[in-house]
Amino acid sequence: MKDASDHSVARHIADEAGTALLELREQLQRSGTSRWDLEAQGDSLGHHLIVDLLRQIRPDDHVLSEEGADDRRRLDAERVWIVDPLDGTNEFGTPPRPDWAVHVALVENNVAVAGAVALPAMGITLATDDPPSLPEREAGPIRVMASRWHPSAAAQVVARETGGQLLGLGSAGAKAMAVVLGHGDVYAHSGGQYEWDNCAPIAVAEAAGFHVSRIDGSPLRYNNASVYLPDFLICRPELADRCLDALSRAMTRSRLWTPDDDY
Repeated sequence: MKDASDHSVARHIADEAGTALLELREQLQRSGTSRWDLEAQGDSLGHHLIVDLLRQIRPDDHVLSEEGADDRRRLDAERVWIVDPLDGTNEFGTPPRPDWAVHVALVENNVAVAGAVALPAMGITLATDDPPSLPEREAGPIRVMASRWHPSAAAQVVARETGGQLLGLGSAGAKAMAVVLGHGDVYAHSGGQYEWDNCAPIAVAEAAGFHVSRIDGSPLRYNNASVYLPDFLICRPELADRCLDALSRAMTRSRLWTPDDDY
């Protein structure tokens, strides 16, 4: 596996972590483990498995993981893997919900160049080694993916300004891949996310031909000193201008709302 492409490595590691997490979930569910313990053990298992595999396969690379300490030497590194070992911990801890994910991405020069998003409970892994083709859009209102708990201001703006409808789903990876698979059209988000939440989904969506950017249209940059990366837009390319225009008008109208303030 050491000689495999970075794209294949991302898929392999996401698959391995996803399989292990599924097995853990089933085992702990049978034993009557509490939801909180299930979530904690899932986070820990996913983190250690991914870090150990990367140490074996790409020993010279650095790793930034949601569940690990931030080694600041990554800032001077040419290659950094940014991973979310269990995206959607709440959904993972609520069987049989399937909308949780594993994120594995490689960043070079602040750009996500390879990645994989595993959706283990759905039996799907989408990766940059073999990205899906851009699907045809279904007829009807624009479908905007959003948090099932608190739709962000960006999602609400896009849905309102385009006459679209909000569709609630769990993890960031599940929402992003719903767009890539054609189950939604737009994933506009503002507030409360970090680099590991969206790095792998952005890599996969871009490889599949979707528009990806910050919500002001600027490029997404990774491996920053501050890992807070609160906003982004993933959408079908033909909808990008409409979504960006809607977001720009909303930010111009209300100086009280900026992406960094929206949680």
